[in-house]
Amino acid sequence: MPVKILMVCLGNICRSPLAEGILQSKLPKEHFLVDSAGTGSWHVGQEPDKRSVLIAKNKGLDITNQRGRQIKKSDFDNFDYIYVMDISNYQDVIALAPSTEAKSKVIMILDELFPGENVDVPDPYYGGESGFEHVFMLLNEACEIIAEKLKAKH
Repeated sequence: MPVKILMVCLGNICRSPLAEGILQSKLPKEHFLVDSAGTGSWHVGQEPDKRSVLIAKNKGLDITNQRGRQIKKSDFDNFDYIYVMDISNYQDVIALAPSTEAKSKVIMILDELFPGENVDVPDPYYGGESGFEHVFMLLNEACEIIAEKLKAKH
């Protein structure tokens, strides 16, 4: 049974699809499953933001098959790790968690780079192309650390 990792942001069209694609590219598919979701429902069923698709493509990743979905309580049973992009996502996901054990699965993704500092992945939605480049760089660094830890542990 594969280890399952969920990436969560607000709308599931910018940051979490990038995080999903990046981490997926760093882990063997036969042992790990990576998915993403949003805390909001605005973009359910939609493709990732075209700027996320473009930056991923420029880095050799194809995230066009992803579709937005909203996180649900059953995700706490289905996933081993839940990485959130910012403190607002963290609070929303923790509020949805059905138990203390479920809450323990929720991790601020940039805690991998800046342990205990609760650094947010900036939301690039209202910014320009450079915001997506910066987000990709941050997520790529964090996912590299996550992938190494997961491969060593599982």
